[in-house]
Amino acid sequence: MHDILKKIQVNMPFRMLVDRYLPMVLEKRINPEIGFDCFALDSFRKEDFLKVAGMLRDEGLTITFHAPFYDLRPGAVDRRIREVTVERLNQVFELVPYFKPESIVCHPSFDSRYYVSNDDLWLENSRDTWMRFLAMADGMDTVIVLENVYENNPEILNRLINSLNKFDNIRFCFDTGHFNAFSNVPLEEWMESLGTCIGEIHLHDNDGRTDEHAPVGEGNFPFRRFFEFLSENDIRPIITIEPHTEENLWHTLKNIKNMKLLDYLG
Repeated sequence: MHDILKKIQVNMPFRMLVDRYLPMVLEKRINPEIGFDCFALDSFRKEDFLKVAGMLRDEGLTITFHAPFYDLRPGAVDRRIREVTVERLNQVFELVPYFKPESIVCHPSFDSRYYVSNDDLWLENSRDTWMRFLAMADGMDTVIVLENVYENNPEILNRLINSLNKFDNIRFCFDTGHFNAFSNVPLEEWMESLGTCIGEIHLHDNDGRTDEHAPVGEGNFPFRRFFEFLSENDIRPIITIEPHTEENLWHTLKNIKNMKLLDYLG
């Protein structure tokens, strides 16, 4: 599986990386997408982050970030909620100079069931939030990739990303499992709307009912059709798998190999 591991990122919460998986990451040269949640940001010291960053960089591993998202609302109608969100996201951006991640995955956190009839206000507030961080990221040689979660169609994310197109470091992160569980429009509509903006993809699977993070190929997401689209349009994104368990990690790698998915991208 080493040939596949060299080409992808593996999502891993910082706490699990430190408490359990760092030796395996270093030994097997796993490129981590480090997830920073509120617990890690509040529990670890600057020295802890510096130590881990140094170990990963000394091994020449490629690093990406996943920003915190629990309870955060970058486009919140309530100004004070946005202020707390910005404060928490700032903590992650302060770590960028240590780890030098190639990308920072963030959740815009739009949900039509929540922001009823407030699309335009959400969009305006979101744009203000991400402009702040895009300016910061521009000076740190990294990109921000905004990920679909509960969005049931690509319209609002398309509007948001297009509103930020004066920045060169904004991309879309297409999450296959979230699309499969929450979208009510076909894959082709997402690709027509946001395909050319894809800078990163998150790979996991489900049966279309819940976001179960099953191994690739063990649900019903059309992976071959998706990778054919990427190949035909010469899109070469960062590829991240989100296995959630060590067992699912190895199952995912095996299935990616058997399905020859990376062959589509050369």
